[in-house]
Amino acid sequence: MIKTALLLAVSLTLASTSFAQGWPNRHIEIILPTAAGSGPDVTMRSYTDRLEAELAAKRVAGVHAVANDIEVRLPAIDQRPDPDIARDAVAALKAELPISHDRIKVIVKQGWVTLEGAVEWQYQKTTADTAVRKVKGVKGVTNVITVKPKVEPSELKRKIMEAFKRNAEVDANRITVEANGSEVVLKGTVRSWIEREEAERVAWSAPGITKVDDRIVVSP
Repeated sequence: MIKTALLLAVSLTLASTSFAQGWPNRHIEIILPTAAGSGPDVTMRSYTDRLEAELAAKRVAGVHAVANDIEVRLPAIDQRPDPDIARDAVAALKAELPISHDRIKVIVKQGWVTLEGAVEWQYQKTTADTAVRKVKGVKGVTNVITVKPKVEPSELKRKIMEAFKRNAEVDANRITVEANGSEVVLKGTVRSWIEREEAERVAWSAPGITKVDDRIVVSP
């Protein structure tokens, strides 16, 4: 049942306007695992499509984890030399992070982008990832940028709990926050995978966070 719902969810996402507008030739092949245990054979023509398919899978009721083995196979027209991808990735970082872009290093190998460096805020790390994934020719992104801020643990916990209470998608009463330095541990139960991810996202958005250990359990 979950397999059928998963395939339907991904198919609906691919058929949505965000996929269809201006992209008539987009393509995906999906073969769900068989009873014998053979793995899926999945290909897509862009990295952003790969990420959207993963998000669609996470929305399916009953899904507690997703292993994204989708391979990005760019059409010949979209394939580019690594130096060109690196140049455009740096330009994208400058446009999105005009103040902190010089703290980030871009490495490109066979279309795969690795981001290195250190920033003060989690949003800067997230923005860098989002910016380079849109560059033409990118097959994937590995983000190893570190966040190195200065903040008190008690302040971290307070800000995260306040953010939970303001967020309509998260039940703050079912989640606890433990802070140790600039690292936090999330515990408790939530009703869905999406709520769990939202709680983690909210925690990461707090100023000064360098690590979120998400131990929240999904219990519909």
